Amino acid sequence: MPSVIQSSEPSGAFLSFESFDGTIIGYRQIGSGPPVILVHGSGGGLHSWQPVAERLADRFELWSPARRGYAPSQSGRSPKRFADEVGDIKALISRIGRPVHLVGMSYGATVALHAAAGGLALRSLVLWEPPLYAAGEELTPVLSRYEELILQGDRLQADRLLAEKVARVPAALLDLMDGGEPADNEPATDAPGWCRDLESMAADAVDMERWSVVTVPTLLMRGADTWQPMPETLGRLATTLPDVTLTTFPGQMHFAPSMVPEVVAAEIARFLSRP
Repeated sequence: MPSVIQSSEPSGAFLSFESFDGTIIGYRQIGSGPPVILVHGSGGGLHSWQPVAERLADRFELWSPARRGYAPSQSGRSPKRFADEVGDIKALISRIGRPVHLVGMSYGATVALHAAAGGLALRSLVLWEPPLYAAGEELTPVLSRYEELILQGDRLQADRLLAEKVARVPAALLDLMDGGEPADNEPATDAPGWCRDLESMAADAVDMERWSVVTVPTLLMRGADTWQPMPETLGRLATTLPDVTLTTFPGQMHFAPSMVPEVVAAEIARFLSRP
C-alpha cells in the first residue's frame, strides 16, 4: 500500500503504511542523512522521541513510527507478540530500502532487541533502559486488573498499577508522582497500546542469554538514579551483548530522554557518527 500523507507539520511529514498483516502504522519522517528508526516506549507515541529527534535531524533521516495500539496507528491483532512489532519494523525498513540504525526507548528498546535478534538489516542498535525484567505470566493478572480499572474510568489507579507492577517504581517515588497528578481523571487514550504491550510482555521470557546473538554495535544507555531492578538487569545485558558500549547519565532516571533530550541526543549522535 502506498504511503498516504495525512498532514505536514514543522515536526515532519505524517505518513502511514500497511504492515505485514494489514495493520496500518502511522509515522513521521524528518531530517536527512543515514536512516534512523526511533521506537517509543509504553504509553508513548509519535511525540515520545520528538525532543531528541529535533536535535538529530540535521545529521540523520529520522523515522518515528507510532507502534501498533497507539494512535494514529491501528491496534492490530490481539493478543499481540513482540514478533508482530518486529514485523512492523521490518516492513518500515523495506520501505526505507537500506539498513538502518535502530533506536529504542524503554519497552521500545525491548522491541529493538527482538528486531536485532531476528536478523533485521541493522547498522547499529541504541537502547534506552529496556525493562527486560518485566516479562512472564506474572503480568497476566496485571493486564486483567488494568483493563478493569480502565473500564471503571479509574485512570489514576490504572497508572499507579502500571508504575508499581510493571515499571516497579519505588513506593516513595510513587507517592510523589501521585501528589503531582492533576485533579481531572482524564480518559486513558493510551490504554489500547498498554493492553497490547502487556500481552507481549506476559508472553515473553526473562532469558538474558538469547541476546548474545545480537552482534551489531550497540549503545546501551541508562540513568544513574534509575531504581532497581533496572540497573542490575542492564548490567547483565551489558555482559551478554558481544559489542556493547554502556553509557550512564549522572543525576538522571528512566525519564532522561524527555528531561535532558539535548544530552541524550548528543550521545546518540556521537555513537552513530563513529567511523
